[in-house]
Amino acid sequence: MTNNNFQEEIQNQMSSMDSEKKDQILENFGKFKSYLSDKVSKGEALGMSEEQMAKATEMIAGYLAKHEEPRNREEHLLRELWNSGDKEQQHALAHMLLSMVKKQ
Repeated sequence: MTNNNFQEEIQNQMSSMDSEKKDQILENFGKFKSYLSDKVSKGEALGMSEEQMAKATEMIAGYLAKHEEPRNREEHLLRELWNSGDKEQQHALAHMLLSMVKKQ
């Protein structure tokens, strides 16, 4: 799968996810971390590199920052960090999110 196809797949999944499932994932930060951890595990099983997963995490974070209202303190903080950072800082934050969920 090419990088463009991969990006399109992530965008399609995010935009087509029904609102009830999205609400369940974003209901609290623990559920969000669990969801991200599950996706990271699946990515690792598919042989994705750390960099590929960070790029996917960036896309998800960018989508959430633009299209979803934060539902808790942690999501508010992440949105503020995301929106105040440049592309390089956002990429670093994506790596940090990956590290956080891998240590769970």
